[in-house]
Amino acid sequence: MTRDDTLKAGSVIWFTGLPCSGKTTLARLLHESLEGKGVPAEIFDGDIVRQRLTKGLGFSKEDRLENVRRIAFVAHLLARHGVVSIVAAISPYQEARDEIRKEFENYIEIFVDCPLEVCQARDVKGMYKKAREGHIKHFTGVSDPYEVPTAPDFVVKTSLESQTESVSRILRFVTEKGLLP
Repeated sequence: MTRDDTLKAGSVIWFTGLPCSGKTTLARLLHESLEGKGVPAEIFDGDIVRQRLTKGLGFSKEDRLENVRRIAFVAHLLARHGVVSIVAAISPYQEARDEIRKEFENYIEIFVDCPLEVCQARDVKGMYKKAREGHIKHFTGVSDPYEVPTAPDFVVKTSLESQTESVSRILRFVTEKGLLP
């Protein structure tokens, strides 16, 4: 890879959407595809990040904003070394998404648009049910808001297209934008 290719590869692809909308699945498939093309990439899954990097944070608005900032900081470190950082995190607040967008030259925000009813039907862990029963506090989409992105770079509708179709469209988009070598 030439230096120019490395600089192009150093980008951040940020998936945002409701819980169970398909963010992590699409991030993993995108990661597999990029690695298959020899593009260095790393995934930041919101659930895993919360277990390791941001374990002490809760789910208040302030803690959610800090969670996104910490993910963005590490993604930035990797991106400046030529790694494509793929983030799959709810990132429920427009304020946080706007803030992180300013930090990156090569940034793509992908809104994983999926109706709440479909997300609930996909929920194999029963989180939505627990949230509705009051067992989970501050659950996005139930007792906490999700602010739909005002100007995402790309939208996938996971209730209307297959995972393969979504990832193919994402790959075309980021390639056309010149963010991949």
